[in-house]
Amino acid sequence: MTPCTRWLPDRPLPPYTYVPGRTPHPVSDPRGHSFGNRNEDAEPPPAVAGQAVLNGLLWGIDLFNHGYFWEAHEAWEGLWHAAGRRGATADLFKALIQLAVAGVKHYEGRDEGMRRHAARAKELLQPFAGSLVFGLRVTDLICMAESIAAAGWPPEPPVLRFDGTAVSVGLAESESQRQQ
Repeated sequence: MTPCTRWLPDRPLPPYTYVPGRTPHPVSDPRGHSFGNRNEDAEPPPAVAGQAVLNGLLWGIDLFNHGYFWEAHEAWEGLWHAAGRRGATADLFKALIQLAVAGVKHYEGRDEGMRRHAARAKELLQPFAGSLVFGLRVTDLICMAESIAAAGWPPEPPVLRFDGTAVSVGLAESESQRQQ
């Protein structure tokens, strides 16, 4: 396996990934890796734009790509809330959350839940097929979700590819590109 790019290398990864029933809950258990820490990722930025969104997105990508699926879900949940939990931007973040939850279900050995969450991610991503949104190629995400939903978790862990040169491409731009 090729090592994944760390987008926020100065931010250390947690000492373990949370798996319900197997490891201490990161926030509510005194033994948790984030117990007592102020969770900046859980607090949504004031608007879904700018450096706060980029940092939340990249932190989630770092976590996901290194197998910290529950933690990636938490990183993206603040962005989903900031996007109003409805609408195109919120749906993109919700799809990422669903992919991360599929990873949690994989760790738990709950194949049906894993497949169901991956299928939901695919469904949420379909309207953006062919777009580059927040530096993510949506078609790649759809293929990942579709593969997990159909065939289960791949032997080689899935990796989210981020195109840093396209980070300024947000949802509004991708929607207008689809309409052309």
